[in-house]
Amino acid sequence: MGRITSFVALGDSFTEGLEDPAPHGFRGWADRLAEHIEAEQPGLSYANLAVRGRLIDEIVAEQVPRAVELGADLVSLCAGGNDILRPGSGPAAVARRLDQGVRTLTEAGIRVLLFTGFDVRHVPVMRLAHSKIEIYNLHIHDIARRYDALLVDLWPMPVFRDARAWNPDRLHLSPDGHRRVALRAAEVLGVPVAEDWREPYPTRQPPVWTAARRDDLRWAREFLGPWINRRIHGRSSGDGIEPKRPELAPVGAQAGPGGFSPPVVSSRSIR
Repeated sequence: MGRITSFVALGDSFTEGLEDPAPHGFRGWADRLAEHIEAEQPGLSYANLAVRGRLIDEIVAEQVPRAVELGADLVSLCAGGNDILRPGSGPAAVARRLDQGVRTLTEAGIRVLLFTGFDVRHVPVMRLAHSKIEIYNLHIHDIARRYDALLVDLWPMPVFRDARAWNPDRLHLSPDGHRRVALRAAEVLGVPVAEDWREPYPTRQPPVWTAARRDDLRWAREFLGPWINRRIHGRSSGDGIEPKRPELAPVGAQAGPGGFSPPVVSSRSIR
């Protein structure tokens, strides 16, 4: 697309940037993408309304109308992942809500950037959702074509089949995973970047079977158990959390307890 003067990111923990630490909270791929755009096209205004744990109904009902109010040139919308992972959810129903959100944004004259889900066949337990994610991705491709939306197709990217792209919780990206998503999104937008998301990770020996099973047990105890407990009790990791960048502001402004302050993190991607 042409010059981007304002960018609003919508979604859940993926877009909020969980597990990519920054001095004022979390950075994440969306912040990194905003930095890439700003480096090429100075003067960008950026807001991030994403909140961890949000379901697609909440994103479409709350974040999408706010993005329309802000009147951004570009809105990224990645939603439905939390719904798809829940037992009993149907990809078609989730896709209908995503379609409504994209239609609302498109009718407001906003260019939309969509994302498919990751291929998680290599992740123990998470692989159980593989078929649902694949079906949901087909719907996302259809929605992107229907509304002429830009699409970051994460499913075929081989770098995300490496554990180093992921946080130990196996659900959120590592800082380097966020870095690579931002590079791929910049590529889709036609924004020049100095790095390549395709750069392979250094070769390393696979873990021995016993060590891998110990890691699986530790993961189930530290991450899977608490996640299931929240689902049973109807709680969300995002309860009481507000968007980190609720208003359009210069990319260099960092969100903090007292609002926006001068940047602490440089605009150069960190590994």
